[in-house]
Amino acid sequence: MRALVFHGPNRMELEEVPVPEPGPEEILVKVGACLICGTDLRILRGKKTKGVRVPSILGHEFAGTVVAAGPNVGEFRTGDRVGVAPVIPCHTCAYCKNGRENVCANRTALGYEYDGAFAEYVRIPAAAVRGGNVYRLPADLPFEAAALAEPLACCVNGQRNSRIGLGDVVVVLGAGPIGLMHIALAKAAGASLVIVSEPNDQRRSAALELGADLAVNPKTENLGDLVKEATGGLGADAVILAIGIPTLAEQALTLARKGGSVNFFAGFSVGDVASLDVNLIHYNELKITGTSAARREDYGLALQLIAKRLVDARRIVTHRFSLTHGPEAFKFAESGQGIKVAILP
Repeated sequence: MRALVFHGPNRMELEEVPVPEPGPEEILVKVGACLICGTDLRILRGKKTKGVRVPSILGHEFAGTVVAAGPNVGEFRTGDRVGVAPVIPCHTCAYCKNGRENVCANRTALGYEYDGAFAEYVRIPAAAVRGGNVYRLPADLPFEAAALAEPLACCVNGQRNSRIGLGDVVVVLGAGPIGLMHIALAKAAGASLVIVSEPNDQRRSAALELGADLAVNPKTENLGDLVKEATGGLGADAVILAIGIPTLAEQALTLARKGGSVNFFAGFSVGDVASLDVNLIHYNELKITGTSAARREDYGLALQLIAKRLVDARRIVTHRFSLTHGPEAFKFAESGQGIKVAILP
């Protein structure tokens, strides 16, 4: 089969590799679509190294069709259309036992410890099949839309941490795919006002289409002043940092009202450090949270939201490339010209 093989920073090649053989409790999935994640770009550029093997096949946002199943697999059969939550918890550590499987002490993941889906086929390990990571898809749900369930599940987790509710004012910093999904989720949760900060014209337009009430260009407008004006000087109930730019971390603290929340959703690249004014947290009694991956239940909910078009995947997945043109797809995704880029083997 053909696959994009990662050989280290700035080295990814389209190669012929053996088709994986599923074990007795495993399934083999023919990839229908695999989306390029910002984390994939950071791995390719050497800015993320934890859990990454060399050589390996990246790709953890995917969906496809079961083409083979081991003899001990009872739930899935050839022809089933499936999506897969890529983070595989151990189910036995202290975090898993206390409802935090997304930060499992022993977690593994497709696209990291296991080869991922930038390939024609991907093997789903027994731990994922047994553990309930594989979900059947509605018959009419396109693979590229189903593949969006993984990043959306992470956003569902982030929204839970931010405790966004009816009537809240929400500020989202960054209108890439993650920021756009946070906008849609915040509106679905009942936020009365969603303000997004994004310098890219195309992405500001997409933000408005997905429900943002105000789209600010931080290069030409003062975000802080606009937030104060919109909130009677109070600030936002919730601020979500949806892009890993260290200088925005402290700004996020200045946008929240007293008692408000700030969620550092986006990860930073290796070596990046943010400077924070701790007094803003102290005196304003801010609630600071992070977000790491997602639970299996978040993935299931994300699939439902996409299937019901409460989050419109058609407005987020904007460009498609064949596997043959995978390297060009990565360059395009990195350019910021599109929003979410799909590789369709």
